[in-house]
Amino acid sequence: MATLIEPRRASRLRILIADDHDLMRRGIKSILESHEDWKICGEAKTGYQAVALTKELVPDIVILDISMPDLNGLEAARKIRKESANTKVLILSVHYSDQLIREVVDAGGDGYMLKSDPEHDLVVAVETLAEHKSFFTHRAKVILKDEPVTQIPMPLHKRLTSREREILQLLAEGKSCEQAASYLGICFKTADTHRSNMMAKLKMHNVSELVLYAVRNQIIEP
Repeated sequence: MATLIEPRRASRLRILIADDHDLMRRGIKSILESHEDWKICGEAKTGYQAVALTKELVPDIVILDISMPDLNGLEAARKIRKESANTKVLILSVHYSDQLIREVVDAGGDGYMLKSDPEHDLVVAVETLAEHKSFFTHRAKVILKDEPVTQIPMPLHKRLTSREREILQLLAEGKSCEQAASYLGICFKTADTHRSNMMAKLKMHNVSELVLYAVRNQIIEP
């Protein structure tokens, strides 16, 4: 269940945390609330909750775990930027890949850092985003310095439509096509058409291949 903490205060930097792990959310909250001018205005456990709370609270910054149930951080970032263009988005990930830099930028993310980065980096990241600048983990900065992000290859699943990517994640998490349709509020026939188109684009033939692909691309957690 999403947690609504307090109404908007213009005098403080308001931050929304979205991570499906309670310990991670509490850890991030503890680090950031030590700053007297920052306030955690809400918490979410899924990407959809993060999008809904962003629409309701309009936070200054949203911190998103890249691997969340139902809707991953990258897809949530896309929806958040549509709901609140002025809200800055920081993506957190356990794993690093050069390709992920391109995906974060393509999703409209303003920052990307690893959960293994020092605590101080999280504070610096929030300060940087609050100044309307981007922040990337040190390893990403090295890549961005040597190679424009537009030259980093786009993964196949980013060529899917938004709805196809949503179905990709739900199927990879173990839902049937019928369950995915019900969850998304669409008819089975429409969901099945999206599933067929998505599988064809990814050149996959069964759910096992889909799950492996989703894990490798950090769409779901193993």
